[in-house]
Amino acid sequence: MGTPLPREWVGLQQFPAATQTKLFELLGKLKQKNVNTLTILVMGKGGVGKSSTINSLIGEQVVRVTAFQSEGLRPIMASRSWAGFTLNVIDTPGLVEAGYVNHQALQLIKGVDDLDKQIIRAITNSFGKEIWRKSLLVLTHAQLCPPDGLSYDVFSSKRSEGVLKAIRIGARIRKKDFDDSVIPVVLVENSGRCNKNDSDEKILPNDDAWIPNLVKAITSVATNKSQAIVVSKKLVDGSDASEKGKLWIPVILGLQWFVIKWIQGAIKRDIATGNGPI
Repeated sequence: MGTPLPREWVGLQQFPAATQTKLFELLGKLKQKNVNTLTILVMGKGGVGKSSTINSLIGEQVVRVTAFQSEGLRPIMASRSWAGFTLNVIDTPGLVEAGYVNHQALQLIKGVDDLDKQIIRAITNSFGKEIWRKSLLVLTHAQLCPPDGLSYDVFSSKRSEGVLKAIRIGARIRKKDFDDSVIPVVLVENSGRCNKNDSDEKILPNDDAWIPNLVKAITSVATNKSQAIVVSKKLVDGSDASEKGKLWIPVILGLQWFVIKWIQGAIKRDIATGNGPI
């Protein structure tokens, strides 16, 4: 499969006017910094909403989402252009299926051997610890209500801290290694039950419009001072592609926003004992 030519980003016009204004402002800032092309690699567990998030981000159904059907093994790239700016989003196969790391999927992204069965370690082994400097954490299904007695912001903060701690442990990252770099966390809700504000923007229970927040976090990661991650063009074009072309990619790690009893209990215990952030 060859690298697709970018299509006009008609999905931008489908967003509410308030969202469009925010997105145009953010994309304009990228162009001011001479960033005319942005490529995003989306990785994470299978079935957590990666493809739906891509569709929401672009404002079009560029990736087919089918319930109860296993994801394909070949990454898919959607390219959209607007006023001289090109956005490429690569949807990868789920890296974890039925509790096991999908080694074949990872090898299609970048060939590695002897991967750990933990997804975070697998990503780190494949791309190196520096990938986390060019990453942001996306927690899906964020419309779910917190346990009784907890505010949405406190609950989401505790949940984010737990996942970030898992990343640090799984990737064997010491605090001093990343003192100057914090992984941004963005909450998203792709389902039809997502509430909207008076401007018709999709909002979370804390009234945040999540699509502009996601784009803002992406632009922040893309323009930070950390070195970009280089991924072979084979990722999209297949094994016969030329090695000369490279893609410079900020990364989103898509994880599901799980709300289960033991997590609720753990968060309540943390708050009761006064445990602080990581």
